[in-house]
Amino acid sequence: MFLKPKPGISSIVFIALLTLTSIHARAQAALLMEEPYGLYGTINPTGHNAVYLENVCAATPLKLRRCHPGELGVVISRYEGVDGYDWVAIPLIPYLYAVENASQVPTHVDHEMVVQMRDRYREAHLRPFGLDKSGGSYVRDGWTQLIGAAYERRIYAFRFDTTPAQDDAFIAWLNDRPNRSHFHMLFRNCADFARQVLNRYFPRTFRRSVFPDAGVTTPKQIAYKLVRYARKHPNTNLTVLEIPQVPGYGWHSHSTKDIAESFSTTVYAIPLTLVNPYLAGGIFVDYLVRGRYHLLPKHPAVVGPANLAPLTAPPAPVENAAGVVPQAPGAIPVDPPASQSASGADSGLRESSAANEQVSPAEPQKP
Repeated sequence: MFLKPKPGISSIVFIALLTLTSIHARAQAALLMEEPYGLYGTINPTGHNAVYLENVCAATPLKLRRCHPGELGVVISRYEGVDGYDWVAIPLIPYLYAVENASQVPTHVDHEMVVQMRDRYREAHLRPFGLDKSGGSYVRDGWTQLIGAAYERRIYAFRFDTTPAQDDAFIAWLNDRPNRSHFHMLFRNCADFARQVLNRYFPRTFRRSVFPDAGVTTPKQIAYKLVRYARKHPNTNLTVLEIPQVPGYGWHSHSTKDIAESFSTTVYAIPLTLVNPYLAGGIFVDYLVRGRYHLLPKHPAVVGPANLAPLTAPPAPVENAAGVVPQAPGAIPVDPPASQSASGADSGLRESSAANEQVSPAEPQKP
């Protein structure tokens, strides 16, 4: 004998299920603006761009898929000297800290510790694909930039909302493209790659600018355009987070600058002024007018291995999109959810050994 449901019960259940589906059918991503460091960072203080995707994971470092429950997503970036590949995908925790699990991240490191952690990860995940080779590039050991980034520099994450449909379209787009490097410092650099990725989520939004970067795409310029876009579109739910540099490995990284700011605030201005005072004056005026935009709040929320939830947890439903501002620290949970706690966080390559058995080092093939 079956009980006949009361009138309206089925409609209430349907509406509840629809509401839950709409709440969870959201994901997030983040543009990573990474500070320059060392001697090269002094000469070229523009820094580095990468993109973190919470709902996208690595079947291999060269092939993307949707994440399984408990995985924390992947960081995708372009770097020179990685066996001729244009991009490589590394799970979030190894990308930042060169270990598989957040509970393994030390609070203080030295050079030997970082070298050992990177070597262990390279042997397990990069060497089978040849990603620890330069591929004929003049850059040696480019693979070291793909793991343990937080030991080298401070990183700012510009977190924004995405949808599963957008993530699926991005996975299909990047997996179908030839993964072959044509790296160029001025016209096909890491910020150009981030520009291409963000244009998949915000079409026709990110373009090269003559001012303030003379047509060159820089990490700070991409972050600025994302902030400007979010101010016009509050449903982007942009939040700025800081990922501190782990102390001990090297000197503190430097602040990120665009090209006009680099010339106007460093010793480059002296020889440029002597050679061409009119060009130097034009760059300086451009810096004064457009180059001094401020991207970072005074006290951004800080995330680290003990609390990655502001970066990795699915975004909370936006109750009042009109009131969303780029920095909303009050909306960030204090403690990570149990499924993504620091001690149990999955690096995202939980099944990579199986993937390595099924996918040969030649996949995807280079054209």
